Amino acid sequence: MTIEQTRVRAVRKPWGATDLQPWSDISGAVDAVGELWFERTAEHGPAPALLIKLLFTSAPLSIQVHPDDTFARAMGLPNGKSEAWYIISAKPGAQIGIGLTHRVTPQQLRTSITDGSIVELVQWRSVASGDVIFVPAGTIHAISAGLVLAEIQQRSDTTFRLFDYDRARDLDIDSGIAVAHAWPLRPQANPIRLSDERVALIASRHFVLERIDLQPASSWALLAEPETWILVIGGHAAIGLSLVSLGQALFVGGGRNSIEVGSDGLTVLVAYPAARPVAALLQRLGGRSVDIIEPALPDAAASALSEAQT
Repeated sequence: MTIEQTRVRAVRKPWGATDLQPWSDISGAVDAVGELWFERTAEHGPAPALLIKLLFTSAPLSIQVHPDDTFARAMGLPNGKSEAWYIISAKPGAQIGIGLTHRVTPQQLRTSITDGSIVELVQWRSVASGDVIFVPAGTIHAISAGLVLAEIQQRSDTTFRLFDYDRARDLDIDSGIAVAHAWPLRPQANPIRLSDERVALIASRHFVLERIDLQPASSWALLAEPETWILVIGGHAAIGLSLVSLGQALFVGGGRNSIEVGSDGLTVLVAYPAARPVAALLQRLGGRSVDIIEPALPDAAASALSEAQT
């Protein structure tokens, strides 16, 4: 059983933010910070399957696409990159782009990149705090200014930029067109409530993402998978021997771990490699009794959630 308070790596980006408060004390005043990566502190052991980030945007990101596992492995990489976004805050007018407004041929896609009309070809939608978006590998996507979001992804940094708003960065047009799904993204499944505390936001072939909300001063046990990531987006708690609060993350290497919730409650995003939610992930402790919360997730509902987000 392992619990690690993750280390944070700041990644500077031209579209990043100068002020990361209240999420981090890291300054972007000299060089804007676009991403905070939460990484294991242990130097040994297998490489994690997932990567957890916080993104801060003051300008639009590039329009881009990621390869799937098959294409990535043909390039000599271990895996592709499917990801999910959880919107933490959004300024008025903030949007994400995901998929295209209509199907186009590879040549039409290339033309839209060349003349800049890909900005209009992308399907844009407004977002608000609490929204969750699954971005399967191969989906053309973009993020506007004015957002703070959590990103949960397969552990890969392979990105093919298609359009970058005249910033002087390399584009990867040929590879991007080769991996892109040049059509609208099919409708995504709605989150499924598993219990009073748990909501399954995403269940894909690569990972499950849950939001868990725990009442103030309550006691719980977490029966974690061998790779479980916990990102605090509200409140504070003691998880095992680690104290965590807003903007901090833990890596849990499986087993049973106690959760003692603080006076302001606890809201976390929990991610782990699996195709469906773990039934007995969370147990409430009260006096001498232990109530195992079994999610109300029929097989048909679990399958629909997973298939819609694969």
